[in-house]
Amino acid sequence: MSVTLGSLTVMKAQTSLRRVIGRKVLLLFVVGDILGAGIYALAGKVAGQVGGALWVPFLVAFVLAALTATAYAELVGKYPQAAGAALYANKAFGVPFVTFIVAFAVMMSGVTSAGAAARAFGGQYLAEFVSLPVLAGALIFLALVTLVNFAGISESIKVNVVLTLIEAFGLLVIIAIGVYALVSGDGDPGRALEFHPVNGAFLGVLGGTALAFYALLGFEDSVNLAEEAKDPQRDFPRALFGGLAVAAAVYLAVAFTATMLVDTETLRTSSGPLLEVVKVAGLSFPPKLFALIALLAVGNTALINMLMASRLVYGMGRERIVPAVFASVHPTRATPWVAILFTVAVAVALVSTGDVGGLAETTVLLLLCVFALVNVSVLVLRRDPVEHAHYRAPNWAPALGAAVCVLLALPITGRDGSVYLRAGVLLAVGVLLWFVNRLLAGRGRNREDSAVEAEIGR
Repeated sequence: MSVTLGSLTVMKAQTSLRRVIGRKVLLLFVVGDILGAGIYALAGKVAGQVGGALWVPFLVAFVLAALTATAYAELVGKYPQAAGAALYANKAFGVPFVTFIVAFAVMMSGVTSAGAAARAFGGQYLAEFVSLPVLAGALIFLALVTLVNFAGISESIKVNVVLTLIEAFGLLVIIAIGVYALVSGDGDPGRALEFHPVNGAFLGVLGGTALAFYALLGFEDSVNLAEEAKDPQRDFPRALFGGLAVAAAVYLAVAFTATMLVDTETLRTSSGPLLEVVKVAGLSFPPKLFALIALLAVGNTALINMLMASRLVYGMGRERIVPAVFASVHPTRATPWVAILFTVAVAVALVSTGDVGGLAETTVLLLLCVFALVNVSVLVLRRDPVEHAHYRAPNWAPALGAAVCVLLALPITGRDGSVYLRAGVLLAVGVLLWFVNRLLAGRGRNREDSAVEAEIGR
């Protein structure tokens, strides 16, 4: 049978997906999806916003992310299906174009995130091994990610599992360095409490939070496992909030360690801020080994995002929401090669014109708009009760979450105008594809009608 999401039709097999994922696996998935390139690449830039207390924007970002998480926890309990924000927007508003734009914004946020990871890959971590221009390193990196993506989903998932373990180990190394520094009296804990934002306390924290938000993205992807969870109504809220809490604790410990051991200016100007921590640590750890861990962590973020983006484009092509050519599958590798080429072409254009911070902020901007809509959707859908029990967010949480997302999306955060331009151009590409597809579909219907009329005439 089929379930229609506006013009987005999701085909479902007669036998549903197996419900085999328990709460512990869900928790690990949420934690693994959040941990990644954000903290490895952007810690220094966040520190530059607040002038010292790096952990403050991460703490605020966690609190604000938790507000939106309440909306996802309620909606995934009400509608345990694997379509995420597009499903919720469609159920709330029932406008096919809005549903499409939400799905396209999520897809493009994956591409911009991969672009940010690519720029981070070509920076100081790579310089530990070879001297290359940042752009050259980023393009080589995207080529490698594309090859893994093209090889097949099975190979990509196996690589992802290994890289998730490696990136988590790297962050535990930083935490161990911080604990050793505190015990041995190294470093300057007082520096982690310094607060000298360039634009004042409110705007400094706001700007830092808008950037730190990038490091906490990923929790929303877990809703795509809803159809395979054993008990989504009970397990998802606990896994979602628990995963956010674990990731936040790790990030706060890493942020405190980084500020305690490395001065703010060094962090701000470094494209490999956590490598600076390793180099000055009293607890010896090979810098080259940590640089390798960081490169693999950055690679994992890009791989996850490019997998998601290419499959979304493929799905939209298969359902004829965008031109059908995007649904082309390679005859031997069984991978959506046209969708992969499209997403990597966009990523190449992005890394050629933007830096790590700008691309990360574009990712955040796109998803803040999606999150605002999800928060509104949960309140709108209160008029659509379901028979089964599920988590219900307190009314104030999604309402405040929507307001916060809008606030963080505004230029008041100090976000550069090029970020808004980039996001606007990316969404314009989606609008263009939407209308091109409608034009092609209209022509197809006209040809069919003409053929029917000719047959009737005979």
